Amino acid sequence: MGEHHLAVLAEQWLDRVGDYEMLRFEGAWHRSGEILERATRASAGLLAAGVEPGDRVIVLTMNTPEVFVAYHAIWRAGAVVTPVIFLQTPPELRHILEDSGATTAIVSPELLPMVQGAAEGLDIALVVVGDVPEGVDATSFADIEAAGPGAIVPRADDDLAALLYTGGTTGRAKGVMLSHRGLWEAGSGMNRVAETMGTTRSLLPLPLSHAFGLNVLVAGLHSERHQVSVMQRWFDAQGWLELVQEHRLESSPVVPSMMQMLLDLPYQDYDLSSLQSFGSGGAPLLPALREKVEKAFGVTILEGYGCTEASSIVTASTATENRPGSVGKPAPHVELAVLDPSGEPVATGEEGEICVRGHGVMMGYWNAPELTAQTVVDGWLHTGDVGRLDEDGFLYVVDRVKDLIIRGGFNVFPRDVEDALMAHESVAAAAVVGRPDEKSGEEVVAVVALHPGQTVDPEELMEFAKGRLARYKYPREVRVVDAVPVTSVGKTDRKAVREMVRTE
Repeated sequence: MGEHHLAVLAEQWLDRVGDYEMLRFEGAWHRSGEILERATRASAGLLAAGVEPGDRVIVLTMNTPEVFVAYHAIWRAGAVVTPVIFLQTPPELRHILEDSGATTAIVSPELLPMVQGAAEGLDIALVVVGDVPEGVDATSFADIEAAGPGAIVPRADDDLAALLYTGGTTGRAKGVMLSHRGLWEAGSGMNRVAETMGTTRSLLPLPLSHAFGLNVLVAGLHSERHQVSVMQRWFDAQGWLELVQEHRLESSPVVPSMMQMLLDLPYQDYDLSSLQSFGSGGAPLLPALREKVEKAFGVTILEGYGCTEASSIVTASTATENRPGSVGKPAPHVELAVLDPSGEPVATGEEGEICVRGHGVMMGYWNAPELTAQTVVDGWLHTGDVGRLDEDGFLYVVDRVKDLIIRGGFNVFPRDVEDALMAHESVAAAAVVGRPDEKSGEEVVAVVALHPGQTVDPEELMEFAKGRLARYKYPREVRVVDAVPVTSVGKTDRKAVREMVRTE
């Protein structure tokens, strides 16, 4: 049994903190002991249902207490948590189901029809968190939980614990392999950062299916104190304000787009005097937004930086080390370097590619050894992000080498959006870039050239893309131009496209 087995960590946590009212969800309290006890039974139920060590188990639900139970149960059974954000379209989900080779999927009732359609012809056992509709070949999660307590299935520290899909539509979403030890150490790092604030009552609006949300869950297992979380099914800004006021909450991990939505409401009408801090991650935080939020809510924002491939946390600010504009210093488990194209460290203050080494770095991309070899070189994860370190070791993220757009904390790959637009019979060429946006961090903007003699309204193209992409991916603005700029070798000139979008 590896000493960093996440199921062992959960048992050690319960021994340490005891049984207490830990989680508040939609009017009811859930105790720490209850959640772990349910997980011991559910793990036995999963094993009895045929789940084997190393099997990938999809978890596709909104935030509910059953997500905590399911994750712990999957780890106890020696299987692999494979979370899927509920915003996926059927083709995106189909790719994840096929690529992961998942044997089981735990789903919310409202998502069941989509999962059934996407899983057609695949040998995947369905488990429904709620009542199973008549005529559906599925098991209820309650029946899975009805089994007797199950012992922890041994796994090694470097065994696969979670498979998180990042970006992409059919054929291009990449499964990021994270180990038990990698998640264990990342959670430990995040917990140490959180403890510098001394807060114990938090509001959790992040999807637990996102790397940031998953890390928050694991970080809680390292706590020495009674940490109380009030959880939202999904982020709802007004509900967030009401919960802070009702439960006198002190902190909340958020992405910048959530902060903007809170500012857009009459937050002055609520008693938010208990708030002390926000943990910000998932997307770049514009300095102007940070200033507005700290002033409006009377909080300290602790900004961090991470990516799924590094178990979500690379650097973080703390209560004692917090420099505006910076994303903090490396987390305790992280070795960080800013390298030039030849792989040599740049001088202090100079820009280069942010590279990371440590147990938190992914084991690789699932079924993609060549891409893994390009991304992890001699143990160093090449993030594709440009940054610089100051003389005190604080990291500043300057830009992205990759063309990734981060909208509201979710990753959008331009090619996915371009492919969707190119499926329209009138479109000859498409280029997609991110534009800085106060509300979403970045907004998805498309520049499109049409075939000769064609005319299409930009709104029609937007709706066309919307029907083929997850809600967070489709372009909010489409511009029809005579020609999409290209480089001398015929590739899309994204720099020119960004300039076009910026100046027009």
